[in-house]
Amino acid sequence: MKLLMFRDGDRRRLGVAREGAPDEVVDVAAAAGGSTSAAVPGDILDVIDAGEEGLARVAELASSARAGDGLRRLADLTVLAPFDPPRGNVLAIGRNYQKHAEEGARALNQEVKPPTIFTKAITTITGPYADIPINASVSTNIDWEVELGVVIGRRGTNIKRANALDHVFGYTVLNDVTARDIQHGWGGQWFKGKSLDGSCPVGPWVLTKDEVPDVQALQLHLRVNGQLKQDANTRDMIYPVDAIIEWLSVGMTLLPGMLIASGTPEGVGFARTPPEFLQPGDVMETEIEGIGLLRNNVVASSA
Repeated sequence: MKLLMFRDGDRRRLGVAREGAPDEVVDVAAAAGGSTSAAVPGDILDVIDAGEEGLARVAELASSARAGDGLRRLADLTVLAPFDPPRGNVLAIGRNYQKHAEEGARALNQEVKPPTIFTKAITTITGPYADIPINASVSTNIDWEVELGVVIGRRGTNIKRANALDHVFGYTVLNDVTARDIQHGWGGQWFKGKSLDGSCPVGPWVLTKDEVPDVQALQLHLRVNGQLKQDANTRDMIYPVDAIIEWLSVGMTLLPGMLIASGTPEGVGFARTPPEFLQPGDVMETEIEGIGLLRNNVVASSA
């Protein structure tokens, strides 16, 4: 199932892709006749919390929807981030692709370091087609990072790798836009450098895990102004998704609705010769095969 969130007036509404009709979305609340019953999920977190029953209810409403009864044209919708916000800070993995770890080490004249864990503030989350603001007084080294987003669906602590994917609800697309001058300043500030307001577009879809036969066989692309900057496959991860979940959950509870950014591949701007950084007027397209495409304009901001 493919789920998204969209705006209708001042309300956030849950939508599901109509099977066999890629240009149509079922407005779940409208398909339920406007019911506000707890049995009708209002957003993706509600679906996650309701477990298999929630998924079954959404699937039932989607399959029964007819024109004028909850069907909307995707092109007419203002699509929002799937989570606003997720449950807790975004959990993120740095240096989880070997070639990216190597390019970063070369750029910083350091030894190659192993993957690391950090978090991103919930205030970074923005929509899949939202503008990304750049304030030159805050940072002049804004960089791109295409990443697979992993959505936790089942609570767990000390999860074994063999069972890790049982705790996944689904997958989405994420761009871990980073202020490199802040990230590498003050002795190293990953959280701060990756937590600028409105800098992390997510979406547009969340695909339930049954829609992704092999999460370690997905192609990732990122383009700036139509030029391909990142082109890799999730098979190149140092720690695949199940290993990430196992390690994150050691002594720490993963909650339903948590979002994991699983790392970016090679091709980032700061490691290029010469370095490249985003400028107002640039357009980023961030794509993962079979999951979705983000398209974000970079704009100047003084706020």
